[in-house]
Amino acid sequence: MMVEMPEMVTATFAPSSRVWVYLASRDLTSEEVQAIEPVLNQFTQQWVSHNRQLKAAGKVLYNRALVLMVDESQAGASGCSIDSSVHFIESLGNQVGVNFFERFAFGAKLDDGVRFFNREEFKNAYQNGLVTNETLVFDNLVNSKESLEAKGWMPLEKTWLKRMV
Repeated sequence: MMVEMPEMVTATFAPSSRVWVYLASRDLTSEEVQAIEPVLNQFTQQWVSHNRQLKAAGKVLYNRALVLMVDESQAGASGCSIDSSVHFIESLGNQVGVNFFERFAFGAKLDDGVRFFNREEFKNAYQNGLVTNETLVFDNLVNSKESLEAKGWMPLEKTWLKRMV
């Protein structure tokens, strides 16, 4: 199942574009998403590497995942530019009161939509049959546009997340 990114990104960014996924420690409200997206857009429009403009985009997905993407065919993201993005995400989280560096949040597509679990909740959901080997889970470790689109959602049994249950 494909992860939906804005049409502009899908149409104009190379498949090899780099991707970073930051998971929030809780679901964001609609108001928070509406407040975050213009700030995120402004950051990506001004993001530079060695004084070269990066072709970048960002999006909040599922009220939980903040995705940054850089098409390096124009200019490559350097260590300093990546550091600046990390500081930006950290600052954004502080403004909203959320930690975007949640390593153990697990997203699953269930009948009622996308739901995120902490590590213990995810394990319990699996043991209780709410999440099964066939449940589509969100892989936040994807690192390219191509892998985000092709493997962002995969059956649990085919992902690294399987070892968490």
